[in-house]
Amino acid sequence: MGLLSDPVRRRALARLVLRLNAPLCVLSYLAGIAWFLALAFPPLTQRTYMSENAMGSTMVEEQFAGGDRARVFARDFAVHRRKSGALPVAWLERTMRSVGLEVYTQSFSRKLPFPDETHERYMVSGINVYGILRAPRAASTESLVLTVPCGSDSTNSQAVGLLLALAAHFRGQIYWAKDIIFLVTEHDLLGTEAWLEAYHDVNVTGMQSSPLQGRAGAIQAAVALELNSDVVTSLDVAVEGLNGQLPNLDLLNLFQTFCQKGGLLCTLQGKLQPQDWASIDGPLQSVQTLLLMVLQQASGRPHGPHGLFLRYRVEALTLRGINSFRQYKYDLVAVGKALEGMFRKLNHLLERLHQSFFFYLLPALSRFVSIGLYMPAAGFLLLVLGLKALELWMQLHEAGVGPEEAGGISGSSPPLPLTQGVGLASLVAPLLISQAVGLALYVLPVLGQHVATQHFPVTEAEAVVLTLLAICAAGLALPHNTHRVANPQAPDRGWMALKLVALIYLALQLACTTLTNFSLGFLLAATMVPAAALVKPSGPRCPLGSWPAVCCSRGAPGSSACSAWHLLTFLVRLLGSRSEAPAASALGGEPWMDTWDMELARADLAQPQVHTPTLAISAHRGPELCLRR
Repeated sequence: MGLLSDPVRRRALARLVLRLNAPLCVLSYLAGIAWFLALAFPPLTQRTYMSENAMGSTMVEEQFAGGDRARVFARDFAVHRRKSGALPVAWLERTMRSVGLEVYTQSFSRKLPFPDETHERYMVSGINVYGILRAPRAASTESLVLTVPCGSDSTNSQAVGLLLALAAHFRGQIYWAKDIIFLVTEHDLLGTEAWLEAYHDVNVTGMQSSPLQGRAGAIQAAVALELNSDVVTSLDVAVEGLNGQLPNLDLLNLFQTFCQKGGLLCTLQGKLQPQDWASIDGPLQSVQTLLLMVLQQASGRPHGPHGLFLRYRVEALTLRGINSFRQYKYDLVAVGKALEGMFRKLNHLLERLHQSFFFYLLPALSRFVSIGLYMPAAGFLLLVLGLKALELWMQLHEAGVGPEEAGGISGSSPPLPLTQGVGLASLVAPLLISQAVGLALYVLPVLGQHVATQHFPVTEAEAVVLTLLAICAAGLALPHNTHRVANPQAPDRGWMALKLVALIYLALQLACTTLTNFSLGFLLAATMVPAAALVKPSGPRCPLGSWPAVCCSRGAPGSSACSAWHLLTFLVRLLGSRSEAPAASALGGEPWMDTWDMELARADLAQPQVHTPTLAISAHRGPELCLRR
């Protein structure tokens, strides 16, 4: 406290901060990028290990030998699907009953926000079929799920055949302590979401579905299977779920363990595990895998049916069979044995998976980066905003002291004239307008969709895009009196106070985003921090000077992050604030492409409307696709 209370020491600290601020900002940004890239190298990665004691050993004997039966089921399923042109519900019910399952169906329908591109329809309807294998050794209090999605473009017949063959094999075993649900969904993720909402008795997407007639216990884990060939060369695992959620790392370790036991090649992001870590090839391949995972997690979209299970606190994976030109191929028996081993180990669980990590990055399938190691990368980037905010605060404080005290402070910018402090009332208008623009981007495109189609010759998709563009165009002209933020006696103090508030607001939003979805927060910080730190109302009064800010602002999806970014883009308006004419420079654009992709996701993936989070979002949900209740 003596350092801050002593005027001489305080002035020395201010001189040091102002003189070294720019080098420290550059160094901090480069350190964040370098730390992130270094995550793929062995010193910062750890080998995966099993934390759950109940799954720590693979000493189970897989007895599945129904490869021929699975191929027969797959062939019959494909034939009946071609005849009916839809999911053969009657055949599935008859076949599941023949292997000894309790069979139920569920009908559902969903009104799409846009017409379907293939059939030009608004209402999509389908039927899910599921069978329940009751546990002979316990009450129906817990269950496991094996699901196969069937879309219009892919029949997934081999996966259905393997599911039925596994159901017949599991029916003959007596060691099951959990119910096993065999689920076949129609319309891919649309049917999966309809079944999950009905199973948990909730409705968060506006789905219209019939209630489930048969239920099992609380779902502990789920595995989604996608196979389009009788033989596979490798199994690719997808872990990224809705809003960037990830399953418990033990479930992924369990899959890798049984793949190694059966000799199956397993891949992550389509990449094999690096074999030679001593050379540069291994770390480079890990960097590619890490970047692919970060990009997919930052998108916030579920990359398989498992992503919808994660939202209901059900640990899940999606396994995809890959049939490439590799020499060694595996039939359905090898895949079935791996699934049998996984389900037998999950059958031993006494509680939900919780002992391993939920926040991690995967540079390889056998290595992971924990949250304590990758968070410093984002911390270094956010430190830049803190340093710039500290510099602005020092400069504002310098302008508020006497000339004899301010004269001893020298920094990167000349001393400001002594004036009265900037009133908080002058910052209210930019704050309210930035929040209003973010709220308009969130609400108006969907609300105005039907109005636009009734009064203008445009489609629903075009109406949403045109509404977004109209809001962005209106934002370029608001407000005309932004120059009033600057004090006529000291014009620099107005924009400095506004930028100080904007930097703090942006840092808080990025920090909250990074805690829930590191990939999204890191990518936003890597693109927005440089422009946020450099933008200021100086230089030529040319609209082209604001284009870097406009380009960066498109990467900030949602009202909260966009509102913080709007505060910074108000500074671009102040290029002309020192004259009496209103500021006319361009305001930063909004991420209408992100919202456009969001609406397409609603139509394709049966997701509800999505948006970036406020500070009140729950910790287990990522910010990119925070679901509208």
